[in-house]
Amino acid sequence: MKRLSISKENTLGVITAGLFVLMSFSIPGFFSSNNLTNMMFQLPEFGLIALAMMVVIVTGGIDLSITYTAALSGVTIALMASSGYPMLGAILIGVLVGLSCGLINGVIISKIGVSPILVTLGTMVLFEGLILSITKGNSISGFSEGYSLIGNGYYMGIVPLSIIIFVLFAIITAILLSKTKWGRSVYMVGSNPIATLFSGINNSKVLMRVYLYAALLATIASIIMTSRYNTAKVDLGSSYLLQSVAAAVLGGTEIQGGYGKVIGTVYAVVIFQMLSSGLNLMGVPRSIVTVMMGVILITVLVINFVKTKLDEKSQKKLPSNSVA
Repeated sequence: MKRLSISKENTLGVITAGLFVLMSFSIPGFFSSNNLTNMMFQLPEFGLIALAMMVVIVTGGIDLSITYTAALSGVTIALMASSGYPMLGAILIGVLVGLSCGLINGVIISKIGVSPILVTLGTMVLFEGLILSITKGNSISGFSEGYSLIGNGYYMGIVPLSIIIFVLFAIITAILLSKTKWGRSVYMVGSNPIATLFSGINNSKVLMRVYLYAALLATIASIIMTSRYNTAKVDLGSSYLLQSVAAAVLGGTEIQGGYGKVIGTVYAVVIFQMLSSGLNLMGVPRSIVTVMMGVILITVLVINFVKTKLDEKSQKKLPSNSVA
């Protein structure tokens, strides 16, 4: 008799729906159009960085420089725009700077073989230093009205443009990971890099593209953030660093690599956004919200670790049971 198995992503989807219903009935103002609109405006920037982190974690790595990649590209766009460059040209230069950050990480990790956590810790400090050198610790503001529409505008007066951008890139990421040769290689590298190498796959090229794609997503997030806030500074999106790791892990991505789905990360991002918004409406201090996010991350990591160990034990018992 077959056991009915429910995927982690489906379980998380049910939890997301249940949490939305619970908060709508228990927290005054949560289901108001104003609050729902605010959540839709806040979610895309966090969601894009979480997707970037998820893609990296699937390979068994991590990118601690992801938010500073976003900040550096955002500061570049602001600097170019304030210097008189056309907005489109400023955005293109910002994207190139973001991709350059991903290229630096990708080369050192994939070509030289240095640990991702060490490389991205170093580049995080490097990018932060570059931003401080450019801005002197100040913020750069004063974007055009057209640019501000990216983060603050609506499509047909109803749906925020930024949420459409997020959904578009979520779909693209899901297709790339599940329907392309590169995507399958990403999972293989995360599961067993040595076996993947012997199967004829160029691990170095796969990892290079992973860090470039993560940098691209971070740059898109920076475009949304700078246009929404009308400013760019050194700590742009810095609060999303650990939250993005938490969202990826909560969404079912294995921290050791080899497994992770876009839909799971999207559900986790929505959960975090609802919790943040709901607790804010209840008057809970932001510092306490951050503490709760940390507790959630640690709890999920412990649960996943224990589950992995129990699965390993059950797998070891299978041969003896079958012989008996």
